[in-house]
Amino acid sequence: MEKVFPVIETKRLILREVTLEDAGDMLKYLSDTDVVKPMGLDPFETVNDVWDEIKWYESIFEKGSGIRWGITLKDSGKVIGSCGFLNMLTKHHRAEIGYELSKDHWGIGIASEALEAVVMYGYRHFHLERIEALIEPDNHPSQKLVEKQGFRREGLLRHYEFTRGKFDDLYMYSLLKEDLNGISF
Repeated sequence: MEKVFPVIETKRLILREVTLEDAGDMLKYLSDTDVVKPMGLDPFETVNDVWDEIKWYESIFEKGSGIRWGITLKDSGKVIGSCGFLNMLTKHHRAEIGYELSKDHWGIGIASEALEAVVMYGYRHFHLERIEALIEPDNHPSQKLVEKQGFRREGLLRHYEFTRGKFDDLYMYSLLKEDLNGISF
């Protein structure tokens, strides 16, 4: 039986599965160095690069190791970013959260709205206990974003990833279900 990809609706957004038809919209922001550098990636150059990313989204969903929603504005339907879980370990009730957003939409609360919706979905539907965010020390906007959602910085993971020809330090942030006081699941 095929899994059904869930859709999440917020005040301004529809978070949905991305398809190969979204590749052109995604290339617009995934080719932007400012968007992909904090992800440890080089800018995408072609639609084929984006197709590989979409196929990765499909594979983590099928394997149950993650899920990545395309972020779309209700009024346009165009994919302007993504948000979701990876490295999901159901046995341990934890997952990593990741996100990126087109620079055209920075600073107006879109990432915060998407992140909050995905976090809540993770606690309600995947029965997560812990959600982690790994963020480069220089990525202050992303740190502020997760801190606004209640994530706590736990420490620095030295030389945690090897990306773009170098070792990267990453801050480990976490949000536990119990940190969301008063919210029923």
